[in-house]
Amino acid sequence: MARLDQTELLLEELTNASGVSGYEDEARKIMARRIKPFVNSVEYDKLGSLIATRKGTSSGPKVLIAGHLDEIGFMVKEITSEGYIKFLALGGWWGHVALGQRMKIMTSKGPILGVVGSQPPHLLLPKDRERVLEIKDMFIDIGATEKFKAEKKLGVRVGDPIVPDSKFTVMGNPDLYLSKAFDNRASCAMVIDIMRYFKRAKHPNTIIGAGCAQEEVGLRGAQTVSNIVKPDVAIICDVGISQDIPPAGFSKKEKLGGGPSIFIYDATMIPNIALRDLAVETATKKKIPFNLTYMERGGTDGGRVHISGSGTPSLVIGPPVRYIHSHNGIMSRRDYDNSVKLICEIIKRLDRKTVEKLAPR
Repeated sequence: MARLDQTELLLEELTNASGVSGYEDEARKIMARRIKPFVNSVEYDKLGSLIATRKGTSSGPKVLIAGHLDEIGFMVKEITSEGYIKFLALGGWWGHVALGQRMKIMTSKGPILGVVGSQPPHLLLPKDRERVLEIKDMFIDIGATEKFKAEKKLGVRVGDPIVPDSKFTVMGNPDLYLSKAFDNRASCAMVIDIMRYFKRAKHPNTIIGAGCAQEEVGLRGAQTVSNIVKPDVAIICDVGISQDIPPAGFSKKEKLGGGPSIFIYDATMIPNIALRDLAVETATKKKIPFNLTYMERGGTDGGRVHISGSGTPSLVIGPPVRYIHSHNGIMSRRDYDNSVKLICEIIKRLDRKTVEKLAPR
């Protein structure tokens, strides 16, 4: 297998890390270590978010580039007398994608491997085969035969986080990567690579790179980060939803390799129109492929950032990913690189005069 390059190693380390909502410590420490060489300072809020600042040729405007640290996962809510683990979801899951999957319960004694148990088809009635099993009806089998062994021998406790057992992999097509947690560690990697770029390139502003906590359970870190930073303008780094998959009839406009997704709408934010137009103009001028996309259900950290203070001009940009909110997503390296390139080019244009013109008049 070919040796991984610098960006692949970064994505591998970040996506392999454990960091479900509220338990982002491992991912946060990696991001802090990786970003420190490229910034002037790193600080934290009291919720678990990271805030890294890079000073440019001017102290203002303050440009916030935010990804979120947390991934979707689960939490132990009950240990049955037989030693099975009942769990609740942290973030949005569709029941079908969890069944039969390997999980790691992150205990005080270390990770414990288990599998989401499911009935063999031989035991299912026809009506049961048509039903989507809900998370509340599932359990994880960790090989314990009773509650005592699960708790005392293996160290499982109610409240322990549960992470999908899935590793970063370069696929047969080397442009494509397979991993958990691209939503949104890919964007944490983007924030680091953007800061890396600006260590050698000038920018007429101060850039604040953030890794926000608890996005998947209510955009919570974005609110605390905004309270601290008080940004003048914000670009939210998040992933789009690639739609180049069956069944027939799905839109193939937003597809892997087609360029960054520039959001025109999500359920929590309508972007600043002038900033959106600046992104489109910049992409066109620099010949960076892109898609204008929308998300009718769900939101991003922009939902909190854009209403912070007296209002913050905000826009969401990022690579499209197949199969988000599951154990394994697929992302194109070209889309990742073009997302970083586009955001860097936009930042170079965000001087004080340009940012002042973004506010509606």
